[in-house]
Amino acid sequence: MQYQTIINGCVSAWPELDYHSWSETLKTIHQWTQIVGKIRLKAMPWQNHSWHTTLYITARGFSTGSVPYENGIFEIEFDFESHLLIIRSTFEIDRKISLEGQSVASLYEELFANLRDKNINVEIYGRPNELEDNTPFAENTEHSTYDPKAAVNFWQAAVSIHNVFLKFRSEFVGKNSPVHLFWGAFDIAVTRFSGREAPLHPGGMPNMPLDVMQEAYSQEVSSAGFWPGGDAFPVPIFYSYCYPSPEEFAKASVAPKEAFWSPEMGEFVLKYEDVRASPDPEATLMDFLRTTYAAAADTGNWDRAALEKRS
Repeated sequence: MQYQTIINGCVSAWPELDYHSWSETLKTIHQWTQIVGKIRLKAMPWQNHSWHTTLYITARGFSTGSVPYENGIFEIEFDFESHLLIIRSTFEIDRKISLEGQSVASLYEELFANLRDKNINVEIYGRPNELEDNTPFAENTEHSTYDPKAAVNFWQAAVSIHNVFLKFRSEFVGKNSPVHLFWGAFDIAVTRFSGREAPLHPGGMPNMPLDVMQEAYSQEVSSAGFWPGGDAFPVPIFYSYCYPSPEEFAKASVAPKEAFWSPEMGEFVLKYEDVRASPDPEATLMDFLRTTYAAAADTGNWDRAALEKRS
């Protein structure tokens, strides 16, 4: 792979993710994933908690997975090996769009032109969600930066995170989400459910319908994830929260020692760099996932004996 991060002659599974050095590429990719995610949203049957809208980490990048359409299926994948957006469908040849040199507006136009040529006709809400600035995709020429090396580093980090999250997910036998890439806030997440209904959520996300937010949090959850950072908080982090959130949750003891409670975010936080710099990043991240979940389950009086896998 041309752009992989090499450390001491080896490919790094946990590459550096300095927000300031790749923030413009991140913003562009985020907008692109919103376009592709919205296509999946409109074409898929509805699933609880909006699980039908998400993208997935793959051996090449990020993908919609198989999306039903008429008598076949299609898939759209960001291939960060080749720096292409690839459209695949049953009985049709692949369509490939270069990611380099594209603005949000130009990728939007080219993607939908290719879909129409393949007789895939899907109409989306053509503005971003969960972002303060929701300039229409078709008019967004501001976000056009794509650094291939930065894209590969982010994808490689996503692969490593995905694998740890999958292992963590396997330890729970109750209702448990897949490992998702949510294109709204742009985070990789995995969520566990207590099996009980939750109080009505108050909402509060920008450009997010209240009823969607309330359905997403209609049941008690303990959720953990990874977020690559933003202008207001330019640090990639792991997070863990629960809803509803008992007062005692914030006071719980969690691991590793670098993890902390953020009153502003209402969740436990562990910086990506602290995981990356640890002698065993996978074990460090797993400690964070397990201890923050235990804090949520214990303070929320979950039936852990019924919900967790017995060894």
